[in-house]
Amino acid sequence: MNGAAREATFEWPVRIRFAHCDPAGIVFFPQYLVLTNCLVEDWFTERLGIDYAHMIGVRRVGLPIVKLECEFSRPSRMGETITLALTVTTLGRRSIGLDIVGSHGDEIRFHATQVLVTTSLETGASIDIPVDIREALTHFVAPSILSEEKSS
Repeated sequence: MNGAAREATFEWPVRIRFAHCDPAGIVFFPQYLVLTNCLVEDWFTERLGIDYAHMIGVRRVGLPIVKLECEFSRPSRMGETITLALTVTTLGRRSIGLDIVGSHGDEIRFHATQVLVTTSLETGASIDIPVDIREALTHFVAPSILSEEKSS
């Protein structure tokens, strides 16, 4: 992975806990979606410098998932630590495309693609990505994504 791509990836290690697992002792698949939402919250707060709780609670800007695709490759078990890696794939006027991979070492456990849309939590309508959020995103996304955005 080159330096630019590494810079454009947010990695978050997470220990698989009892609460994530089903009676078979493996991650109950909807829990991966909870984990990906936690990943997005931490990415905003820690990497982008946008306090996610403030964005939702005070600014009333929502970021719901409007499109989601997941592939589950291998089970994860309680006690393992998996690394969730988030990369921006698209940046639109009102939407952010994400690629999220969950892996344990070199083994991919799941892969998700998501499209998030900025919304007003007062009206429920989609809104343009606020200027400060867009600015933070432009410092995170790969240069190729920004050049695609300018050409579209």
